[in-house]
This record gives sequence, structure tokens and C-alpha cells, in this order.
Amino acid sequence: MQRVKGLVKARHSFQRLGFLSHQRCFSAHPNYAPNYDFQDEVLVEGRAKSRAAILNRPSALNALTAPMAARLKRLYESWEENPDIGFVLMKGSGRAFCSGVDAVTLYHLLNDGKVEECKRFFETLYKFVYVQGTYLKPHVAILDGTTMGCGGGISLPGMFRLVTDKTVFANPETQLGFHPDAGASFYLSRLPGYFGEYLALTGEKLNGVEMIACGLATHYCLNARLAWIEERLGNMTNDDPAAIESSLAQYGDLVYPDRSSVLRRIDTIDKCFSCDTVEEIIDSLENEAAGAYDDWCKTVLKKMKEASPLSLKVTLQSIREGRFQSLDQCLAREYRMSLAGISKRVSNDFSEGIRARLVDKDFAPKWDPPSLEDVSKDMVDCYFSSLGELEPELVLPTALREPYI
Repeated sequence: MQRVKGLVKARHSFQRLGFLSHQRCFSAHPNYAPNYDFQDEVLVEGRAKSRAAILNRPSALNALTAPMAARLKRLYESWEENPDIGFVLMKGSGRAFCSGVDAVTLYHLLNDGKVEECKRFFETLYKFVYVQGTYLKPHVAILDGTTMGCGGGISLPGMFRLVTDKTVFANPETQLGFHPDAGASFYLSRLPGYFGEYLALTGEKLNGVEMIACGLATHYCLNARLAWIEERLGNMTNDDPAAIESSLAQYGDLVYPDRSSVLRRIDTIDKCFSCDTVEEIIDSLENEAAGAYDDWCKTVLKKMKEASPLSLKVTLQSIREGRFQSLDQCLAREYRMSLAGISKRVSNDFSEGIRARLVDKDFAPKWDPPSLEDVSKDMVDCYFSSLGELEPELVLPTALREPYI
């Protein structure tokens, strides 16, 4: 219990240091009908002093498409310039906030040889994440329901992150042969201890209470009260962050993780996931499992052994490098990593992971390389090397929008 209370205190320390602060912080297409309006995928609500962006693909759990990312970027940039708009809100339609990228669409694009379209998607997405991480106006993200993958990247950089009893958060990319991206190597690497490594390598889920405790969220309320909070925010004529904070807190709840929470195992997580290599992490977990009275370590091991061996090694290095990089540096590196993943220069694991879990759904991916011992240092280094003269790097407006470290 003392350690959990310490995590809650740590969240406030991160805010004072600038991580998840209230000032400013981190933060492909299917064949649509000819008259399909992409604007319907991101709706806009005009309010007294604010604007709301609503992700509107409820049947796909609001999975992000290239047109959605581009529209969000345009909207947010225009709203930032508009003096009549004091703050911005983002939420999702239906039972999800955002389940991540539309991976199935990327899969089909790659199979059709349309790699350039995939590149443009990642470029647009990462540029929007950077806009979020350097946004000058208060931002409220309502993370009600499924929030996975880039769903974190497009929301966690904002000033306020409201979660509920329906929130489910995860970074499951290693299970898909990919790596946590869209700024994940920045915000996960700044979680308490080695909790970020745990989340990135296992893809395990957190609920809203756990997001509050570890610092990923700033406010918690019951789903049943969301309508009251939204009404209050919509009627606000004051864009002072303190006033927004007060409105969020009015219907909020003070919560602590229950006895079954993974945060109760933070000491074991730190002990195991502080190891230098994936192999050492697995060895440490196996040693813990041998002397444990429950199956938690075995469950974690099973998740890791189901993941792409190459993705595990690439992801661990990404999180470790992210600890010492600013948001723009993390995004630039993640862009190189993503291009390496979709180019299939080293492996076809990204397409194979999507096929196995989301397309054919046989849940039997054939990873290449098939084991950790077959993953060489050169393979991992390929994901982190410069793109070269013929492939432009991700260019972010750091001179105009200064990132936090």
C-alpha cells in the first residue's frame, strides 16, 4: 500500500518536473464509396469558448486512418490560431476512445505494394502528435473506453487526461510485430521505475484507476457522470486551466488501485524489467515464477513469448533511448523504426502479426526470426539507423514549437 501511495505522489512530482504537466507536455485507405465524406470520421462540436474533436468510427473502435490524422492536424492548428477558441477537447464515439491505427488497412496497403501511402500516414500521425505535445492551449482528452496504441499518442500529450471506469489502456504493438510508437517511447519511458518497459514489452492492460496512479491520467470519474462534465465544459466561457481543472474535479473521484492491481507488484516489475536485455528479463521472471504462489509471472512470460522476438528487442531499446530524448527526438526515431518495419528490410513481422491477429485471426504468427537467440544486433540496429540520402527523415517544426525534454 505504501508503494502504491508513493506512485500517486510520484505523479505529482512528474507534473512539477514537466512530465505530464499542466503547462504543456508530451505529450492506407480502403476503397470507400465515391461520395464518402472523410470529415465524418472526425466530427466537430462548437462550444462557447472551445471546440471538440470527436473520433467517429465507432464500428472500428475509432481506429485512426490517414484522413483522420490529417484532419485532426488541420483542425488543431487552426484552432490554436483562432483567438476566440480558448481550449480544445477530444473524445470518441461509442465504446472506444481510439483503438490505435487502422492496422488492417495498412496491412492491405503493404500487400498491394503501396508503401509510400503507409509512410505518409506515419508522417502525418507523428506530426500531429508533435502538435499535441507542444500545444499552446489547454486540452482535455476524454479517454472513455478502449485507448490503445496511437490512441495514447494523440491524447496523452494534452494538459488534462480524463479516464473512467470504462477505460482500458494498452500498448499491444509487440504482439503485432511492431513497436509502441506515436510518442510512446517518450511517455512510457517516463513512468515510475521500469513500469514503462513492462507495459511496452507485455502489452498488458491498465484500467482508469491504474492510469491515475502511474501518472498517465490526471482525472477520474464514473462513465455515468461524463455527460455532466461535458455539459459544464461546454458552457465554460473561461479558458483558465485552473477553471477547467475545477470543472473536471467537481464530478471526479479520488481512487486507489485495488489489491489485484499490477501496481501492487511494482517491486517485482522493477526487479525484472530493469535488466539490460530481453533474455535477462525473461530469466528474471522465470526465477520469480519458480518461487511464486500465484500465476502472475507465468502470465507475463506467456505474453512475452507470444510476441515477436525482434519487436521485443527493438522495443526495449526504444524505451531505453526514450528516457534521454525529447519528444521530437523520440518521434524522429520512431519514424525510422516504423519505416524499417513496413519496408520489410529485416522482417515481415508487422504484416504477419496483423494477419494472425486481425485478418485471419488464427493467432499463430510465424515470426521471423522465430526466437530471441536468432535476433542479431545488426537486425536491431537497422531499426535505429539513419534513413539515408534517398529517404527523408521526419521533419518537425522544432524552431517554432519547442518540445519539452
